[in-house]
Order: sequence, then structure tokens, then C-alpha cells
Amino acid sequence: MAKTRGHHVAHITLPHRASRIPSTYRQVVALVRLRTPLALLGAAVLVLVGPPLLTAGSGAETGTQIPGLRLMVPNTPGGGYDITARTAAKNAEDAGLTHNIEVFNLPGAGGTVGLSRLVSEHGNGKLAMSMGLGVVGAVRSNHAPKTLDDTTPIARLTEEQDVVVVAKNSPYKTIDELIGAWKEDPGKLPVGGGSSPGGPDHLAPMLMAKAAGIAPKQVNYIPFDGGGELLASILGSKVAFGVSGVGEYLDQIKAGELRVLAVTGPERVDELDAPTLKESGYDVDFTNWRGIVAPPGISEAERDKLTRLIEELHDSPEWQKSMQQNGWDDAFLTGEKFGDFLDAQDKRVVSVLKELGL
Repeated sequence: MAKTRGHHVAHITLPHRASRIPSTYRQVVALVRLRTPLALLGAAVLVLVGPPLLTAGSGAETGTQIPGLRLMVPNTPGGGYDITARTAAKNAEDAGLTHNIEVFNLPGAGGTVGLSRLVSEHGNGKLAMSMGLGVVGAVRSNHAPKTLDDTTPIARLTEEQDVVVVAKNSPYKTIDELIGAWKEDPGKLPVGGGSSPGGPDHLAPMLMAKAAGIAPKQVNYIPFDGGGELLASILGSKVAFGVSGVGEYLDQIKAGELRVLAVTGPERVDELDAPTLKESGYDVDFTNWRGIVAPPGISEAERDKLTRLIEELHDSPEWQKSMQQNGWDDAFLTGEKFGDFLDAQDKRVVSVLKELGL
């Protein structure tokens, strides 16, 4: 947490009333004359010293201070949206851009419960929501009454690959062993994902299945409301394997609790000893992304200030370090360009689901 800097007040010590009461009018006048210059001097010191101390590292210089800002996470703690939101909030505070951001979770229906809440907060310039491709897919699969068209797009932050993981005691040591068993009887090897149908953790294994010659409709996909919920099922062997974001399971992989068999993107991830699906012979190139949206109806000034906060966050050393630590790729995009990207992603989800026969 960034430290809040307060006023530095110049204290003036006055004579003790019980022992230093003036006995003559001349003494009173002298004391008043003495106190007045000191008081003026103290005020001058306060004016000169106070403002820099108040503004240094406070975000006031760049206009990024948003008192009372709340950041909603539309899934359970431990998932990708949650990690992204809490990392962003901490980095913004550590960089002195704003203070006391409240991060809270409102899970349900793949993120569409949170989306509905966000849209209902029309004109609230002190609320934003962490989101990504999963919400785009959930809107489609749940036939949600509110869509991302109803929000104010702020920024796309990151892009990351998904990982194909199993528990440390799983019999599958390689991606070929897993897919070989999966092809024999797709229904008996349930795959878990931290998103609703149409979301990234659903689309990735469906594309895997298609590349391996498995009919996507035969896949036994079990959705969870975020990577946090999914993790317990992977560790408890309730699903044969799971698919989720790199940043969500990097710690568990490094700790040896999870075994990573492959990554879904175009290149290997530096911190992971795992091949891409494509180099393993499965024609899949898939990445996920995450961003920030705000309620509809906020003023132009409120939108600009929130965008400026995210821009300053993106440029901060704190955020750059966090991206590297979490295996996130920079995919920064703001404003109307991000809005256009959201429209394109919605069309892409519809197209892929149709292509997969889902």
C-alpha cells in the first residue's frame, strides 16, 4: 500500500499561561508583535512545504486520483479476473497513482451477473470491472440480457496463453499420452475450465479436440466460475485435466502441485518447461486477454480520468514487473479501439462456436 502523506504543520511554542502572564500593557504589545511575525512565518512555511508533500506520489500531477474507486471482479477469488484486478489495484497504489481501491467479487453465470450489476450502475464514475474473453462468451452462451455493448470500454490490458495441466499424481506425463487416452473415450475424460461455454477455457479444449480428431460435441466439458474453483477439482482428480490461464496456475506449477503438458499459444512460455500444442502436432493457436470496462452513462471527464489512470498504470515499473512475473503479454488498447476489438471478439466467438458445431 502506498503511504498517504499529510500536512506538515509548523508548531509555535507559546509561553505557559500560569507563569508568563504579562503584567503591563507594554509587555502585552511586545508579545503580540512577537507572535504576529512568527505566525506569518509559520503560515508561509506551511504554504511552501505543504503542497509538494501532499502531491508527491499522489497522482494529483497527472489527474489519476479517483477517491472511492471500486473494482469489481465478476468471478470467484483466485481466478484470472481476480488476479488481474488485485494486481492492478496494488500496482496503482504502489505507484502513487491513486489510493484505497476497493476490489470486490460478484461471481455468477460466467461473469454476466457482474456485468448486469455494472450496467445497472448507470453514470457511476467510481466503478469499473475486470473482464475478458470469458465474459464475451458467457453473454452468448447464457443469452444474457445485458451485453458489453451496454458498457463503457476503458482498456485491454494483457494477453496470455492457456495451459493444459494435470495433477501431480496424474498418469499422464505428456500431451500425447493425454490426448491418446482422450481419443479412446472422450466422455470418460472430463476436462475442466474456468469459464462458461464460449469462454476461453472452453474454446481452447474444443479446438484441441477438433485438432486431435475428436468431435467437440463428444467432449465432457465441466465449467467452473473461475480458475480458483477449477483448481480444487484438478488437484482432487475430479477432472482428468484442466485448461486455464498461465498466470492463474504459475505458482502451483512451480511448486510441483500441477504438471503442465502444453501451452495453447504460438510460442513456448519462458518460465514453463512445456511445448506448444502446435509443435506437438495439434494445429491450435489460442490466446486469452483481459481488460477493464466501466458503467454506461459516465461523463466524458470521468471516462478520461479512468483511462488516464490505466494508462499511467500500464507505463509504471510496478505493472511491467507484474506482467513479467505472471507470464502476461502486453496487449494495451484503449477507448474506441478497445470497443471495436470487443465487437470483433463477439463475432469471433459466434463464428468459432458455429465452426465447432456448438
